[in-house]
Amino acid sequence: MRALIKQIAWFVVVGCAAAATHWAVAVACVEGLHMSPLAANAVGWLIAFVVSFSGHYRLTFRHGSSHWMTAARRFFLISACGFLLNEASYAWLLHATSLRYDVLLALILIGLAVLTFLASRLWAFRRKAEL
Repeated sequence: MRALIKQIAWFVVVGCAAAATHWAVAVACVEGLHMSPLAANAVGWLIAFVVSFSGHYRLTFRHGSSHWMTAARRFFLISACGFLLNEASYAWLLHATSLRYDVLLALILIGLAVLTFLASRLWAFRRKAEL
């Protein structure tokens, strides 16, 4: 149980760093480059993926990690599926609500964190999992 709590704590730390990166890059792209929020969201996700994978491979799931290339493929699939859910939710909420784009993105990033943890722990960073 103690190992799981430690793993969750690292997941939160790494996840917050990746989410902050995703959010900051997306907002910078909208504000500085005048990109649409949905396009900026994609750029933010791609950059945050590197932060997320690196942190989770080296910190969160270091004890059960498979080879980094296998883990990277699996985690990319999880992250890409999460991003598709993120982007679809974001597109709908941008049109269905009057909340600011940056607030919506923050809420969506928080909402996907639990799903990402479970999929990562049970499959992406597990040694004997099959792709």
